[in-house]
This record gives sequence, structure tokens and C-alpha cells, in this order.
Amino acid sequence: MSDDIWRWSAIRIATAIRRCDISAREALESCLGRMAAVNPKLNAVTVDLSTSAREAADRADAAVASGDELGALHGVPVTVKENVDQQGSATTNGVVGFQSIVAREDSPIVANWRRAGAVILGRTNTPAFSFRLDTVNDLRGRTYSPWSQTHTPGGSSGGAASSVAAGITPLAHGNDIAGSVRFPAYCCGLAGIRPSFGRVPAYNPTQTAERSMSSQLMSVQGPLARSVADVRLGLAAMAARDPRDPWWTPAPIDGPVAPRPIRVAVVTEARDLAGVKLHPSVARALEQAAASMADAGYEIVDDRTPGFTRAKELWFEMQMPEFRHFSLPLIEKEGDDGIRTAVRFMFDNIPPADALSYMKSLAERARLIREWTLFLDRVPLVLAPICSEPVYRQGFDIESAERTAALWRECATMMAVPVLGLPAMAVPTGVVDGLPMGVQIVGPRFREDLCLAAGEAIEARAGDLTPIDPVW
Repeated sequence: MSDDIWRWSAIRIATAIRRCDISAREALESCLGRMAAVNPKLNAVTVDLSTSAREAADRADAAVASGDELGALHGVPVTVKENVDQQGSATTNGVVGFQSIVAREDSPIVANWRRAGAVILGRTNTPAFSFRLDTVNDLRGRTYSPWSQTHTPGGSSGGAASSVAAGITPLAHGNDIAGSVRFPAYCCGLAGIRPSFGRVPAYNPTQTAERSMSSQLMSVQGPLARSVADVRLGLAAMAARDPRDPWWTPAPIDGPVAPRPIRVAVVTEARDLAGVKLHPSVARALEQAAASMADAGYEIVDDRTPGFTRAKELWFEMQMPEFRHFSLPLIEKEGDDGIRTAVRFMFDNIPPADALSYMKSLAERARLIREWTLFLDRVPLVLAPICSEPVYRQGFDIESAERTAALWRECATMMAVPVLGLPAMAVPTGVVDGLPMGVQIVGPRFREDLCLAAGEAIEARAGDLTPIDPVW
């Protein structure tokens, strides 16, 4: 295998630039060449920012030559999802009618990565309104997985995941309100983290009104990469304070040393998922990951978690009443057929709620968080499936209302974690029948460091899956 720069990790690129072994311009041109080779098949990067990226790379090289203080991502090519504000770019969110919403200033995530020295190569695709687990829309078209022409790259950060898996950049921005970092990572064989609520600042200056309350509480920004170490690097750069986000919390990236051995509970279908059956390949992935952690010195314990099912139900009970008022009118006006169909099937399964029911659901969230906090004080890590099924084929979320109901049962752990406000790390475990397989590690709030370390233990045994050439 060649040692082209586009194959390198973000850490290796940043180190080589700092040591003057390569220039930022060389790193960028290698990634741009890779984009030219594979993106026409994948449609992952939907806005080419090569002109401004070359200017940024040249500035990065000038800073090295001048002996300036360099950030952790200095010269590293990255991408940013099309649903956050980036100065001079449209925040389309996958919607045809949003092409004129051009940001005049950067969102916190973009500002933080720029300050860390990242070079933004392009913008990545997302489904309309970033509200599907499959990445396709009428504005940009479908994004394909480099693993399969017929299977989804995931959503809503499907463009980010596909681009990183194929080697366009080593690091990409995503966000996650219901699995939109973890599920694309699962589908594309990547590492990705959904940080704790309050860890990474978020705000879109182009927004005309504040988001609904449950969206504020559950939506977070997070990085995807081909290695856990790069995820750690991207997260640390992302998490710097921005006064525009009142929810941001000044918690240290690395918490106190946890007592050894660190205890880990492994999720089982009957005990923790209310009987949802795990596909045999998913069950084997959990067993493999548990064995990897045990080999690394973790203690695997037979301990029942507080469960994921009720938290998953609360996701809908909190989000859907707000969604009807905050988002549905705009989706009906501006949405494409795919998002309208997906939302219709969701509502077919969620009856309208009165104000009292909605308020009770918001209140009940505190009880579940308390139960999980008490559990994680005793057992700090939970090894869980991302989905109970292997990677889905495209269009899985617009088949029928019945299929949608089954889908959310299969993805219960993805939905539950945002309700709980906990960090969760997606990490690949290998390839099964030609498609990636992986698991997630859930940890205590603001203990991303524990999740990352556990992810590295799994990664060390599973090996590196990417970057790959499109196989179809």
C-alpha cells in the first residue's frame, strides 16, 4: 500500500507539518487529489472549498515559517457538515429552499477548528433538515457508502462518514441528536463520538429563533475519524469555550483517574433492551469487544443497566410535540418527498400529546438520568450495540410506518443516549459479510476520556478498516 498523505491520520499530518517534514499545502493537495478520485462516486463532499482551502493552507505554512504558535490541528484538512454556519457558505441543511441562507460568521465548532489550525476542504452532505438516518436529499442527491452501492452510509452525518472512510480527509465534523454521529460511524467503519451535553459549544448565527427545548438538550456536535486518537484530537479542539452557547460547561477533558480495574457492563437483549433481539453478528461484535476490553485490563461484570427502552420512548415524547410546532410547518413547505415520508411514518407511530403529557415526559427525564448516574458511579462503562441489526440498505426509513416502528426499536440505544445527556463512543470491530460492524461505549457525563480509552482497547484488537477504495 502506498504512503500517500491522504492515508495519514490527523495526528501524523499535524506532527509532520509542525516538524516541516511536509507542508500544509502538500497535505491539502493530497486530500484534494483523493477527493477528485472518489467523490464523483460517493457524493460525500457536496461543496468544494478548494480555493479557500489552498489560501488557508498557505497561511498555515507561513505561520510555521514564522515560528508562530501552532494549534493542535494546524494544517490538517477537515470537512464541515452543511447544517452548521460557516462564514461565506450556505447553511443548506440539505434543503433546496435554504441555498440563500449564507452565513456571515462561523458557528462555534467552525471557529474552534479554525483556531486550532484546521483547513476546511469542503462541506458534507446531510439529509433534508438533518432528520433522517439515510443521507439523500433533492438538493445534493444521494451520498453513497464506499463499502456498498446499495447500503446506507448512515445519517444524518452520512457525507462526513463516507468522506472520511474513503480517505478524503482524516477528520470530519458531525452532529448527533438521535445517533447522527454514531450511526454513520457504524455504517462506514469509523470511530466517532457523541460528547456529553454541554461539552462542545453550538450555535448557528443564521437561525431566526431558538431551537425547541428538547433539541437544545439532546443535540451535540462531535467528530468522526478513522482512529480513536484522531477523534480525541478533534474533540479537544472542538470543545473550547464559546460565549454564544449558554449550555457550554467548563469541564476538564480528562477527568480524575478511575479506580482500577474499570468495570464494564455488556448490554444483553433480554435484560437491557426489553427483548429486542440482537442479530448474531451484532451479538458477536459485543462479545469480541468485551474480550478486547478484558484483555486490556477492564473488568467485565454481569450487571443490569437501568435500560434503554424508556429513555428511547422519552425521546419521542419530548421531541415530537415540539417538532409538530417548530419544524413540521417548514418541512411541509420546504421538505423533499423523502423527509416528508419519513416524518409521516414517525407521526403514524406517535399519537399527538397534550401539554400535560409533554411536561411529564420532560420531568421524567431527570429520574432516568439519576438512575443512570447512580449506575455509572458503580459501573463506569457500558458496552452496547449501536443498532441491533447490521448496516441497512438505502431507503430503510421510508418503507412503511410498521418498518419505522421496528427501526426505532432496533436503534433504541442510539435514541436513549441523547435523552440521558451521556457521552457515547462508536468504534468498529471488523467487517462482516463485506460491511463494517461496530459497537458503542457509553460513559458518565463529561467522561469522554473513559469512552475514548475503552475505544482504543477495542480498536487495538480489531485493527484499522479504512481508508478504503469504493468497492462497487
